[in-house]
Amino acid sequence: MITEIETFVLSATQGLYDAWGWVGVVALLVFENATGITPSEIILGLAGWMLIAEHQVHPSMILLGGLYGAVGSVAGSSIAYWLARLGGRPLVDRFASWLRINPDHITNAEKQFQRWGTGLIFVGRMMPGVRTLISIPAGLAHMSYLVFFLATFAGAYLWCSLLIGAGYLLGHEWSLISAYLKQYLPFLLVGSGAALALYFWIARRKAHSTKRTHKKPLPGHSSTK
Repeated sequence: MITEIETFVLSATQGLYDAWGWVGVVALLVFENATGITPSEIILGLAGWMLIAEHQVHPSMILLGGLYGAVGSVAGSSIAYWLARLGGRPLVDRFASWLRINPDHITNAEKQFQRWGTGLIFVGRMMPGVRTLISIPAGLAHMSYLVFFLATFAGAYLWCSLLIGAGYLLGHEWSLISAYLKQYLPFLLVGSGAALALYFWIARRKAHSTKRTHKKPLPGHSSTK
């Protein structure tokens, strides 16, 4: 089953890239950042392999490819940002149900955004599972679009360039990488889930600790009259 899915993904992506080139990469990233459905790791890794390494293009194209990827990422993220900003949480929840996104994930992203602000927009672009959700709390909080744009573009450019570069260097070893992924995928999924759960648990503990600290009465004051 996994082999059949892999074959389909590779052939479909190859066909798209042969027909549209980097325009296809941009289109896929717009869709990925707006919906969170198509994984950028595959889109960009295969782009580095199929569009640069296979055609023996100079590796400096990795930097230009990162620019194309950042443009697609910003466009898709902007769709999610403006939907959240103009429609509010009711519209976000409606789209989340259509796309099978757990509302709790959006709530957690909101809490993290309130805690870290602009820094999370930049760093979140390089965090799988967070990068496609972080646009929503930014829109709900009416964050300055210029700040959102710049932070998103910077984080996305770095992320896209790194993945395209990885695809360029390792794409010709795909059969070996595929074999390892099939063997260790269950462990990778469990490890990623555990790491994400630990991250949110630590963040929640810190938030509760901060609330308790703020609720402590000042010295010399009594809570009773």
